[in-house]
Amino acid sequence: MTHNLALTQLLDPMYLLQDTWLKNAVLPAILVIVFIETGLLFPLLPGDSLLFTGGMLAAQGSPNIWVLVPLVTLTAFLGDQCAYWIGRRIGPAIFRKEDSRFFKKQYITETHEFFEKHGPKTIILARFVPIVRTFMPVLAGVSKMSYRKYVAFDIVGAVLWGGGITILGYFLGNVSFIRDHIEAIFLLIVFVSILPAIITVGKKLLDRRKAPTEAAPAAELAASTNETH
Repeated sequence: MTHNLALTQLLDPMYLLQDTWLKNAVLPAILVIVFIETGLLFPLLPGDSLLFTGGMLAAQGSPNIWVLVPLVTLTAFLGDQCAYWIGRRIGPAIFRKEDSRFFKKQYITETHEFFEKHGPKTIILARFVPIVRTFMPVLAGVSKMSYRKYVAFDIVGAVLWGGGITILGYFLGNVSFIRDHIEAIFLLIVFVSILPAIITVGKKLLDRRKAPTEAAPAAELAASTNETH
């Protein structure tokens, strides 16, 4: 059997995990892919569907679910730690850069303030958003988010994402609708979770736009009053 795999096949967890040459290495394959996606800044791997599929295969007897869940959770945590420290390492170099059209040191400062205020929730929710989960730990590291706080909530995120989705696949893998729309379901859940924050930001932006337009008539009125005196 030849293994000249197309890119679409490489990114399809069902193909990867059910192909005969990987069937005997399902567990290592899952762990390697999870670590690459979360720790080595490679966002194009099928994290959610991979874990769900791993749970489905565990329900069929291999790998053992009691081994798979702890190892996936640990790997997801270690991957994020790697990405965080990559961010901490490149952070000083970024701060030494001069401001340009696309980069300003103020952006890093604002990112740090964001993580200090909203970091815990962001670290957890980002786990369930493809691409975002790859780069969020790096941004947390660049902004020098408190490491103690980061670790505490990253553990929660690793358990909910790594363990949670795997267990979901174990119990619900035979439900075709959930299996075929797992990523869309998680994106919807995340969207609903951050909707209040989106509304708040939207209101602030509208208030900023209204402020200059409301100030202009007031300034004109004050000017005309001064002229009459």
